[in-house]
Amino acid sequence: METSVRPRRHLVAVLVRPGLLTMELGIVHRLFGQAVSAEGERLYDVVTCAVTPGELRTDADFTIAVPQDSSVLAEADTVIVPASDEDYGPDEAGRIGAPLAAALASIRPGTRIASICTGSFVLAAAGLLDGRRATTHWRSCDLFREMFPAVELDPNVLYTDDDGVLTAAGVASGIDLCLHMIRCDHGAGVANEVARATVVSPHREGGQAQFIRRPVPRSQSSSTGPARVWALERLDSPLTLRELAEQGSMSVRTFTRRFREEVGISPLQWLTRQRVESARRLLEETDLPVDQVASASGFGTATSLRQHLQAAVGVSPTAYRATFRGVAVQGAG
Repeated sequence: METSVRPRRHLVAVLVRPGLLTMELGIVHRLFGQAVSAEGERLYDVVTCAVTPGELRTDADFTIAVPQDSSVLAEADTVIVPASDEDYGPDEAGRIGAPLAAALASIRPGTRIASICTGSFVLAAAGLLDGRRATTHWRSCDLFREMFPAVELDPNVLYTDDDGVLTAAGVASGIDLCLHMIRCDHGAGVANEVARATVVSPHREGGQAQFIRRPVPRSQSSSTGPARVWALERLDSPLTLRELAEQGSMSVRTFTRRFREEVGISPLQWLTRQRVESARRLLEETDLPVDQVASASGFGTATSLRQHLQAAVGVSPTAYRATFRGVAVQGAG
């Protein structure tokens, strides 16, 4: 009599460190734990491990017990490294301790490896991101570039997948990353069911650029500062480079040169950025129709606004408002 042997489930190992961000650990367990086949069979086993097992401090007011050591990494099909409040894991020279480096070195070739938020610093320090496209939290991008110039950093996306080595930009984008992996493994149907059960979007539009607030300066002490203040009060009007230069009592050529020296970009690039910021605030804080937002921010038409917002933050005006105006309304209620 033949006996059927159940295939081994895909093993996901989560490598945690002291100062663990508990939400990131919960995301991995919840999403992969919710994934089931059409017959209702679980598709993944998820285990938590640490280089030194035992009681680990978290970013919250409680600790967690991690009995499994990092030897499980050698058996895993997917390894995920969440962030820690002690990041940036590597030291100033971009190194990690020998025990952590040895644990990562034990991962089998071909194993899928991922990080969430600043967990990317650990993968980069281990050399796992060299020559690859990766991302990290937008607040950490400058430091990441400085420490790991061999990595092709993309600061604008929610997550990256470079031939089985993946990174997520921040805590919540860990959700996007896990759903992406489930979708790759078992198709959109399974991933969508996981998203539905968790009450999250199966796929978010845009990247993390839409979450970066760039303050608009209201006053300047530099030679082109008065022209900028003048322009900010007239963003809804057509403004020419000559008009801006006249506010500084300069020729167009001199104004352009000084503006670039003081601001780092051309006057017209700066003007476009301010109009994008104005449109973002109007989309977040008002119910004005998109064409009125376009007019009030100086883009003239909804088509022009759509093109510039898409280029700046990766989403349409409607999608941007759905994210940020919706959050504001819910929070107020």
